Amino acid sequence: MTVPLVVPVDGALGVHQVHCDLVDVGDLPARARASASLTAWRAMCDDPDTAPDVRLPVAAHTEADPTGTAVTSAGYAKAALRDSFTTERVLTDIAATLRPYQVAGVAWLVRTVDAHGGALLADEMGLGKTLQAIAALDRLGEGRHLVVCPTSLITNWRREIARFAPSLTDRVQVVSYARLRLSAAELAETPWNAVVFDEAHTLKNSRTQVSRAARGLDAQARIALTGTPIENSLDDLWAILRVVTPSMFPVKAVFRRRFTKAVASGDDGALPRLRAAVAPVMLARTKDRAAAALPPKIDNPVLCDLSDEQARLYDSYLARAADDGFGTGLQRHGRLLAVLTTLKQICNHPDLVDGPATSCEAGRSGKLDVTMEILEANAVDRPTLVFTQYRQTGELLARAASQIVGEDVPFFHGGLSLDERSAIADRFQSGAGPSILVMSIKAGGSGLTLTRASHVVHFDRWWNPAVEAQATDRVHRIGQDSPVTVTTLTTATTLEEHIDQMHRRKAMLGVHADDSSIVSDLATLDDERLLDVLRRTREDSPR
Repeated sequence: MTVPLVVPVDGALGVHQVHCDLVDVGDLPARARASASLTAWRAMCDDPDTAPDVRLPVAAHTEADPTGTAVTSAGYAKAALRDSFTTERVLTDIAATLRPYQVAGVAWLVRTVDAHGGALLADEMGLGKTLQAIAALDRLGEGRHLVVCPTSLITNWRREIARFAPSLTDRVQVVSYARLRLSAAELAETPWNAVVFDEAHTLKNSRTQVSRAARGLDAQARIALTGTPIENSLDDLWAILRVVTPSMFPVKAVFRRRFTKAVASGDDGALPRLRAAVAPVMLARTKDRAAAALPPKIDNPVLCDLSDEQARLYDSYLARAADDGFGTGLQRHGRLLAVLTTLKQICNHPDLVDGPATSCEAGRSGKLDVTMEILEANAVDRPTLVFTQYRQTGELLARAASQIVGEDVPFFHGGLSLDERSAIADRFQSGAGPSILVMSIKAGGSGLTLTRASHVVHFDRWWNPAVEAQATDRVHRIGQDSPVTVTTLTTATTLEEHIDQMHRRKAMLGVHADDSSIVSDLATLDDERLLDVLRRTREDSPR
């Protein structure tokens, strides 16, 4: 990996991308002719109490900030190391061995909350934000704590607290965002020592009742956890920070002018300036930077052909939609959403247009045929998760997969009770169930650890790539011992290719799209331009 360091070159200091090996603190290499930087860091690791007396060379700490105008000071670097060792020594109540980057994360949370009253831990999904938050709660005093999370994660949070910090069980209340909204006045009456907001992107709209309820809580410390602090626009990040550190960016209009509008207008320096501005209260580490031992993730995008039946159905349905027209105003938005949904279902299987698909016959769906080939190849020794956004598609996939493994393959979806979903996930993870699990991307895309699997298949494309990434990280996370293959199926020449191209464009800006924003953008096009986007691109047409 490369790190931007400020180093002396030709008699002057400058920012240079320096290739570095990533190692855990306890695994600093032993070399006969160690550099001055390595010698200094090893001395402090051997005896952290001597850190104030150790002189760090420039290259040992001067990582440049995103703007290239400031660097990490030697004092801060040494204090962060010392805090990590101190934290590791006092986490005696945590029934887990935290990895060095997790210990550093806990130390950062405690230090940041003390300095700013709140913190946003935005580590990439799969790095163990829940465990770091629990350990931080253990360090943040003897008062009562509150955890707010999606309904589907309540059981997981209670389980993790009981497992890792049983001493906190009687002092931590876990509620859903729905309960926070409905019981805002009641929860606001309690003086909480600390509040944790899990999946904090739920708070991305500052005007909603749940966001107002979150801001109204009485808490000495506020911690937000999310792997996707920016989903639709930079305003999402402002809304989250408004909850956890309200004094940092108190005026939305100023934030929008300095960052959101600047990015939209093409200001290349706006994103680096934003990263530097939020750095005191936001820690966002990637797997590449944090978890040296995590096995690789192998992206495997696959273009699938439509069957002749699917192609005829796609074209005829779109032609009927064009004849009917898309309407105007709110009516246009609703009609367009219905058309997009039907076209995506045709790409999955032709039977899904009129109801449940009962046939698993080969040759009718290009994506189903490719998926069955993958599952047959993986059946013996590569447990696989298959994600879809549609209930009827999931039922079809579960039936088809059952034929491969010779037993019922479960379908994990939101229509099941929490107990039923927990039982399915536990059975798969323990190895007691079949080696294939079909999951709804919304119900199973967050809060679960399913590291038994080593292959993830995204059967259909979600508008928001962050949702797909969340689902993938059920598998590619701490505890995974094998390389993880992520196969993303896209139906060639169709709307799905437009979604894929949109993902790539948005990724370049560091922001994502969702159903509502994309449908709204498409609804602004006139009918002919809209049809150009939706029509199949045949081989003899310009691509």
